[in-house]
Amino acid sequence: MATLAAAPAEFTFDPDSTAILVIDMQRDFLEPGGFGETLGNDVGQLRRTIAPTTALLTAARAAGLTVVHTREGHLPDLSDCPPAKLNRGDPSLRIGAPGPMGRILIRGERGHGIIDELAPAPGEPVIDKPGKGAFYATGLGDLLTAKGIRSLVVTGVTTEVCVHTTVREANDRGYECLVLADCVGSYFPEFQRAGLAMIAAQGGIFGWVAESPAFIAALQASQRRT
Repeated sequence: MATLAAAPAEFTFDPDSTAILVIDMQRDFLEPGGFGETLGNDVGQLRRTIAPTTALLTAARAAGLTVVHTREGHLPDLSDCPPAKLNRGDPSLRIGAPGPMGRILIRGERGHGIIDELAPAPGEPVIDKPGKGAFYATGLGDLLTAKGIRSLVVTGVTTEVCVHTTVREANDRGYECLVLADCVGSYFPEFQRAGLAMIAAQGGIFGWVAESPAFIAALQASQRRT
């Protein structure tokens, strides 16, 4: 077992039953010229997560932890995209419309792909999800069960949307969730602050929040003891 300082209290985990979840680190969200920037967002707010997430993945892979990546996107015919999601915003910038990196949020398009800096290693599963949460209409739950995972270390974007939705889904399914504050990002600093505060509020209503160096140090210390 390993323990690290976190909010609202120490977080204890068993590396053998812990997975790193990397949510939606996709070109359309993080790269200059992508869909996110086209909407007027500052992608620098998300790109600050790349370096700490890279360091986290290096440590996790060295320790043999399970690493799972997700991508938000839809089938080319949009049959898995409900009208409530499709019919939002400027019609020229909706899901499936031509974007700077191909059709927006369509599987197989360049913008849908994970950024090169955080490319999945060989054998690491990639979950394609049609919703904001990583459990909805995916095989994530079955994958985690098959691997005996009980704790999730959550990274990715954006904090208040896909990260938050996934943590809430995971909490309802009995997973212990640790969100790494420097490895999750929002286009809006105020949403970042509020999103992290909500996770750890009321004694950890959805989970714990910590910085990635604290998790890496605890993980490496646990490896030295084995």
